[in-house]
Amino acid sequence: MTFSAFTSGSMRNIPLLCLALLLGACAQQAVKPEPVAERPCNCPQPAEHAPIYLPDTQKPSISGKPEEPRLPDYSMLKPARWEDLVGINDDNLTQAWAAWQQSCSTLRNKQPWQVACEASTMVDGSNKEAVQQYFRSYFIVYQTTNADGTDTGLITGYYEPLLRGSRTKTDRYRYPLYSRPDDLITVELASLYPELANKRVRGRVAGTKLIPYYNRGEIEVEPSPLQGSELLWVDDIIDLFFLQIQGSGLVLLENGEQVHVGYADQNGQSYQSIGRLLIQRGELTADKASMQGIKNWARNNLDKLRDLLNSNPSYVFFRELPAGLPGPLGALGVPILAERVVAIDPRFIPLGAPVFLATTYPNSSKPLNRLMMAQDTGGAIKGGVRADFFWGAGNEAGKLAGAMKQAGKIWVLLPKEFPLPTATK
Repeated sequence: MTFSAFTSGSMRNIPLLCLALLLGACAQQAVKPEPVAERPCNCPQPAEHAPIYLPDTQKPSISGKPEEPRLPDYSMLKPARWEDLVGINDDNLTQAWAAWQQSCSTLRNKQPWQVACEASTMVDGSNKEAVQQYFRSYFIVYQTTNADGTDTGLITGYYEPLLRGSRTKTDRYRYPLYSRPDDLITVELASLYPELANKRVRGRVAGTKLIPYYNRGEIEVEPSPLQGSELLWVDDIIDLFFLQIQGSGLVLLENGEQVHVGYADQNGQSYQSIGRLLIQRGELTADKASMQGIKNWARNNLDKLRDLLNSNPSYVFFRELPAGLPGPLGALGVPILAERVVAIDPRFIPLGAPVFLATTYPNSSKPLNRLMMAQDTGGAIKGGVRADFFWGAGNEAGKLAGAMKQAGKIWVLLPKEFPLPTATK
């Protein structure tokens, strides 16, 4: 996704090597915030548990890794047939129609999508046969593949967490959600070096140099260099960590107000999986390294928790979203709907496109074959056959998301007007 670059003339003298050290990290789209009105909370309640508190410990120093090169023209998509979408006739496509209309609210302004989105206004979205006929008439099917030519990949899940919080710091609510810091600088490298198109760096200015932005360990100290940028305060350090991984969530205040928070920016550091690290250290087995398994480990290992969290130097900043949204805002800039939206790698799949997902339910062999909309992205979602399934909000959604690590295949539906080198019309 794209962020505005905050640059000055002096930045053109930054050596390419310095910039390369900052490459990577989860890029997200910033949407202009609107005023948020208070409203009573009708959301599911956060799970009742003793909040996890812990002292600060020594901060780590972990360098990020370069961002993968962008593939041109979605060239890893391979022509396929509607008949390849096993199970699509059993899917109630009317349940995907509202999500598709959300995609069209943005895509209708882009030339390849205009005809299909305009035609959608004439379709009875409550009629399953009419919806299927519409997609058959206006779209071509492509199968996604990985860089090595394989067609199977990892399907995980995500959700919208529910946390308890406050607008002021208290003994209970001691962990801050930070808004985007004023000193965070984003540079679009194409403006400096055309050969680095689609790459960006984030950092901060120290004297006359652009240096990497603070990592997690450097941010979560007392006093923090981000002091004064607090948006809200919450009562559980591990819930806050998972909120940063999910990218958006709901915070329930003690007065009953429900605050919807979403991704504002990221510190430019590379994401590191703490679940994978726990497996490597022998602290958890692979079958226990789910979100719930990690939370259980955290409650039993408070003395090790700070060091574990700091091993992931990536840090996400938040903004308050408008009240009344039907779902969190995804990377496309529209509210995403539970069980009909996936996060994908936009280098391989156009953002906003309908996709057909063939996988299984979490910890199950039960087929999960469903038409979805590619309306979100994520720092850990890399590759052609890779998706994150949005399960919705609340504890039950969290359990499904945390347990989902399934194999799957993905097909993309693109308008006949979409410019692909392999297009067959």
